[in-house]
Amino acid sequence: MKKIYTAAFTYLFSLSIFSQPIVSFQSTITGFTQPLDIVNAGDSRLFIVEQPGKIKIWNGTAVLATPFLDVSSIITYDNGGERGLLSLAFHPNYATNRYFFIYYNNSAGNVTLARYQTKAALPNEADPASGTVLMTFVKPFTNHNGCKLNFGPDGYLYFGTGDGGSGGDPNNNAQTGTSYLGKMLRIDVNNFTTPPYYSIPPTNPYLTDPNINDEIIAVGLRNPFRWSFDRSTGDMWLADVGQDLWEEVNYRPAASTTNLNYGWRCFEGTHVYNGSCTAQPNNVVPIFDYPHNNTTGGYSIIGGYVYRGPDYPFFQGYYICADYVSKNFWLIKSNGSGGWITTRSTTQTPANFSGFGEDQNGVLYAAGLNNGIIYKVTASAPVPLKLVSFTGKKINGLHQLDWEVQSQEIGDKFMMERSFDNTAFMEVGAPIAGSDRSQQQYSMAVTATNYPSTFYRIKLINRDGNYHYSPTIHLSDTYGAANIKAYKSGSSIFISSNTIIDGIQVMDVSGRLLLTKEIHATGSFAMEGSPFPQGLLLIKVLHANGSSAFKLIN
Repeated sequence: MKKIYTAAFTYLFSLSIFSQPIVSFQSTITGFTQPLDIVNAGDSRLFIVEQPGKIKIWNGTAVLATPFLDVSSIITYDNGGERGLLSLAFHPNYATNRYFFIYYNNSAGNVTLARYQTKAALPNEADPASGTVLMTFVKPFTNHNGCKLNFGPDGYLYFGTGDGGSGGDPNNNAQTGTSYLGKMLRIDVNNFTTPPYYSIPPTNPYLTDPNINDEIIAVGLRNPFRWSFDRSTGDMWLADVGQDLWEEVNYRPAASTTNLNYGWRCFEGTHVYNGSCTAQPNNVVPIFDYPHNNTTGGYSIIGGYVYRGPDYPFFQGYYICADYVSKNFWLIKSNGSGGWITTRSTTQTPANFSGFGEDQNGVLYAAGLNNGIIYKVTASAPVPLKLVSFTGKKINGLHQLDWEVQSQEIGDKFMMERSFDNTAFMEVGAPIAGSDRSQQQYSMAVTATNYPSTFYRIKLINRDGNYHYSPTIHLSDTYGAANIKAYKSGSSIFISSNTIIDGIQVMDVSGRLLLTKEIHATGSFAMEGSPFPQGLLLIKVLHANGSSAFKLIN
């Protein structure tokens, strides 16, 4: 007998996809001119960076009339282009030393890192005369400036630079170690008195390599316009704007953010861009890339943050990113097994987002570049899973399919799909919910075929268009009908069957395997439920007819 073990894996994947938080964006602050960056200084204020050259403060109630800093007279600003005042970061000890850093295109168009200090007696105003340039890089073209400044958990200042511009990195800057363009840099900015006002961290990876500048910790970037650290873990999330076909998101755990090659211009996303390149041992492969189109992808990725705020516990650990052009946005989270679950929202952002930011508590905000609005990122709890159980059996030349759902709403649709190879599925019926019910049972009879194995799954479609798939169940015409039940009584979990049960698997809601038990017998079997965590349990029963899946509340 050939056992089919795909049901549990299909079910868990569907569960994770469907239980994504529902994210929306609440207009919170208005009246800005092309906001690009949103930063906190470790207190209740938000600092909004405007591309034309001003930084403004929102104190939680109003935008202060006097800008925190105005450098519009010393920068090159492209109205509708990529140059201007681009990013801001506050020193980890800003509360005592009052130092902060900005990244901009200077009057010659070159990318520039400068340090400023807030006035001692006026905490809402920076001293424009305190500006000190730490680094300036000549750029051959106007686009691809990179720009995002972030202090890492190690206290060093990190920033990503663009490849210098044009298209296809014609000067191969990203792969040239003696160029600062197309790189991730890390410097120690605690030298406040002696030029060049920074030093090289002793753990930077290329200190003994004459072919790579000491400030560089990673190469191969095209235009890392927006990237971030996970404030809880220190992991790096780096979105790199693509060339002709692909946008990408890269993830690096906190312990391995150096000595890396992100691939450009050899690769665009996970795809070869320049066939003459050879992949390096330290190449980073994106965890997600999406194509250039307005339907399922976009044209310019805006990296976001991992949510660590206090308001939405179910949103914890999700990374959010958006596309500036298409307004599509995605949530990414670990699947707990070394992989990633990525979900594109069925809605879109309300504006062309140019950046995300956190307040001191981890509440997320997003900047609408063209409409000047700052949005708070909000979330609602995931829609409960609707499927309670799904079983099937053969009776008099028919396959009888029975399932039970919960939290049903009028207009929900249950599309039954059949396959003979567990790969290509076709619809064989689609009941539609006719009432709002907390619990509902369904049954469908489908004419059996001469195939030795038949697979069924349900596409559960919410009335708003969201959908997920049930576990896949397998019916074998070699064996008789199976009547499987799973239920809870007192503290015990019971499984009963009129045919041989080969085994039982118990999993929690996250997909963690709690128990595997071989049985190879028929009848009723009891398990003590108290060792299992409280809440939703997933029960998979392997039997002669294939497999059946159930949900129980422990």
